[in-house]
Amino acid sequence: MRRVSLDSSVIAAAGYDPGTAVLEIEFTTGDVYRYFAVPPSVYRGLRNAASAGRFFSERIRDVYPSQHIGW
Repeated sequence: MRRVSLDSSVIAAAGYDPGTAVLEIEFTTGDVYRYFAVPPSVYRGLRNAASAGRFFSERIRDVYPSQHIGW
C-alpha cells in the first residue's frame, strides 16, 4: 500500500485503500499497523488534522480492529 508522509512526531506515514477500507499507519517507531473498516472520511481527517497523533488517539486507536504487520 502506498503511504504518504505526515508531519507528526508520532506517525511517520499513512496509506488508505478505499476498496477494502483498510488504513495502514507507519509510526515513527517503525511499527506498522493496519486498521480495518475505516471510512474514507476518517483517513481524510487524519491527513488534515492539526495533530495527527491526537486524531489517531481519539478517532482511530481502540475504535477500529487492527493488526500489527511489522516494522
